[in-house]
Amino acid sequence: MKISILLPYKENFSPTYPGAVSLFVYETSKKSKFKRNITVYGSTELKKKFFIRYKNIELKKNILESQTKSYVKKFINLEKRNNSSIIEIHNRPSYVKILLDEFKKKIISIYFHNDPLFMDGSKTVEDRKFLLRNCYKIIFNSNWSKKRFLQGLENKFVNSNKLVVFFQSAEKGKKSLINKKKKWITFVGKLNKAKGYDVFSAAIKKILNKYPDWEAKIIGDEKRERIKLKHKNAKILGFLNHDEVIKIFKKTSIAVACSRWEEPFGRTSLEASANGCAVIITNKGGLPETVTNAKILDQLNSTQLEKTIKKLIENTKLRKKLQNLSIENFYLTHELVTKNIDNYRSEKLNLLNSFNTKKGFDNLRILHITNFNERLDGRLFFNTGRRINNGFIRLGHSVLGFSDRDIQKYYKSINDFKGAKTLNEKLKKTCYNYKPDLIILGHADLISSEQIGELKDDYPNVKIGQWFLDPLNKKGPDFERNKLRILDKINLVDSTFLTTSPSALNFLSNKKSFFIPNPSDKSFEILNNYSKPCNVDVFFALSHGVHRGVLKSGKSDDRLIFLKKLIETTPDIKFDLYGVEKIQPIWADHYFKTISNAKMGLNLSRGEAIKYYSSDRITQIVGNGLVCLIDEKTQYRDFFNEKEMVFYKNINDLSEKILRISNDEKLRKLIGKRGKDKYMKYFNSNLVANYIIDQIFEIKSKRKYLWHN
Repeated sequence: MKISILLPYKENFSPTYPGAVSLFVYETSKKSKFKRNITVYGSTELKKKFFIRYKNIELKKNILESQTKSYVKKFINLEKRNNSSIIEIHNRPSYVKILLDEFKKKIISIYFHNDPLFMDGSKTVEDRKFLLRNCYKIIFNSNWSKKRFLQGLENKFVNSNKLVVFFQSAEKGKKSLINKKKKWITFVGKLNKAKGYDVFSAAIKKILNKYPDWEAKIIGDEKRERIKLKHKNAKILGFLNHDEVIKIFKKTSIAVACSRWEEPFGRTSLEASANGCAVIITNKGGLPETVTNAKILDQLNSTQLEKTIKKLIENTKLRKKLQNLSIENFYLTHELVTKNIDNYRSEKLNLLNSFNTKKGFDNLRILHITNFNERLDGRLFFNTGRRINNGFIRLGHSVLGFSDRDIQKYYKSINDFKGAKTLNEKLKKTCYNYKPDLIILGHADLISSEQIGELKDDYPNVKIGQWFLDPLNKKGPDFERNKLRILDKINLVDSTFLTTSPSALNFLSNKKSFFIPNPSDKSFEILNNYSKPCNVDVFFALSHGVHRGVLKSGKSDDRLIFLKKLIETTPDIKFDLYGVEKIQPIWADHYFKTISNAKMGLNLSRGEAIKYYSSDRITQIVGNGLVCLIDEKTQYRDFFNEKEMVFYKNINDLSEKILRISNDEKLRKLIGKRGKDKYMKYFNSNLVANYIIDQIFEIKSKRKYLWHN
């Protein structure tokens, strides 16, 4: 696994003049188990660089484009050649979007070393939602920074596993340092009010006057705002490189970090503690998280600071105790922090490997949103949603069914007339509790595209797929409506699955759409009609209305005309028809008892036949061992031959074939058995469910699917 680390533009990756970001990256890269796989990218003007794999991005002045943008573009060109698995961006959230425009499938993590609310790319709530949606990990150097990031976001984001805190680290000093301490009080930082230098300078003058055997060591400078401090025992050393600062901390007795501004973390106090100093800090930002044992100022003023320093000078026992505790309790070592970072990298590496081997996809949490018809007392227990459900379960996945239409009906009220508000709230709560890996939408029209967009924001790692069964032929019923139902969510889902060939639908060009057959299920298709005598020649059932066999007002169905002509053309054949001519539809067990007496089943769908489209009656016919009569325009010849299904061209052709099969019991049984055997083997719910997962997660499966080209 290759890892690319991108530093902020003009970050000095050099021991001569390093920033906190560079020190963090250097120390954690040096000790990483992935050390040989890491490449650091930056733009360092100094000749001397940290000794680690590093590529310097040199830029020429370009008045037409910002240096920052040019910097990221040059990194993109280098990254294309490097082709790393993970890109880690430090302290520049604005880089994320630029990189995602180029690397849509790259694993990108962002490290925050400063206040997220003051950085381009994370200032607004929408900025931070974008990062949550698109980054693998968002890493903070303190819990304070993490809280700042979550400001303005809903509570649902608080427990996101994307948000991680990795503190900065330091080299832990030896305990013997305590005996080598000098009477030094050290201040490190810019000499300005933000760092509290004005407070420090006012207090230290009084301290040095009262305790002339003590010295103040002041490391830092500030060109824009110089606060004057003159005292014979106060030495302003200016800027020192990191090694020199550590040497001073090793000899320092008392270290002061009295920032006025909200420090995101505070490396100064961290390193002072690691080297056995008695540390004084303010309760600002992430400073309290840097030291396990410190004196925390209640108020930031010179009087308070003077009193605190005075107490540590005069109470030698207390000062020594704090110094010892600083080293004894120090735990933020380079080794520990690096291990935490490597653990997240390993986690991602394992996931990447699982994409190729399918390991890791054996126990998915799947939230299946469809109409399970719970209100209808089990009348449609054999519907497609339950078939797909069964397939997922048999594959070993955890499946939670969410029956959107039932929930909506249950929770209608005066305050929520349609039940939509309650439905969406229950969906949010369900996702929060269940934390699905995969959401499957099956005709889930009641779930709005806006709601799906919110779920993607809330759970950026979740995959989403949709399946659709209704007819999509232009001359069929509700074509425009059905088309819009699919397109409503198609740009939000990872894959769309149809019982019509996408190649026959021009509105799906360049969309990630796939054909799936209506799945058979061994627990539903339990009949073997080919193995016994049957009294009915042809079975056909419609489901118009709930408890009536007539069309709703204003509706029409060409199939009724087709059936009348077929009956007239084939007078000697016994038809068993339901849902037509005021004959009531049949459901559930009544349906299976009725179909069990039929030799053939007419697979007649609404509208003009189109490539591969069939309603789920094809499963009920073929799967129960009936001879399936199907229009050859469906092109099911791509999957079945004439000894497995019967294909007809028109009514006359169909009539002729019905007569032949009705009078040839041997042929009827042969086609019925071969058709069922093949359908149950190649079009079963396990395979369909597996195919859905393969396509959504882009798994290169060794399994061959009969319907997939």
